[in-house]
Amino acid sequence: MDYFSQSIKQAIRTVPDWPTPGVSFRDITTVLQDKTAFRKLIDAFVHRYHGHKIDAVAAVDARGFVIGSALAYELNASLVLVRKKGKLPFDTLVEDYELEYGTASVELHQDAFKPGDQVVLVDDLIATGGTMLAAARLIRRIGAEIVEVAAMIDLPDLGGSGKLQKEQLKVYTVCSFDGE
Repeated sequence: MDYFSQSIKQAIRTVPDWPTPGVSFRDITTVLQDKTAFRKLIDAFVHRYHGHKIDAVAAVDARGFVIGSALAYELNASLVLVRKKGKLPFDTLVEDYELEYGTASVELHQDAFKPGDQVVLVDDLIATGGTMLAAARLIRRIGAEIVEVAAMIDLPDLGGSGKLQKEQLKVYTVCSFDGE
């Protein structure tokens, strides 16, 4: 793990037994509150995609918006919001996905991308991968191409990054908490 990844990982607060006993919640607010850690985080993404043709950053509701907006600005790309169902005012495409306790849906404006647009899909973390997979399916339905799925944190024990890779998606995360 490089210096930037290690310093960002150290800035993430772990809250034991929240929201339920046995869960170690990875709280990213401490990274956002630390101006040096937040800059390092955005710089890690910017350096990753600098020099690539990126037309848009698709950011997943809601913490992905924080990372996605800063990244889109730095890459001179458009910002597209992948929202929870019922939050977008125009014609949308909807994709359902499974949760451990039911189903949920995300949506995207039908005109969010042009066919062939090069897109980075970003969120704060990859856990089970359901939200990111649903968002990726929406982006592909419009005809845009996903350069990479990116997140600050990977929780590989939950299998999400593996599911994304099985769907032929490249995955980049700044740090991971594997078995921790």
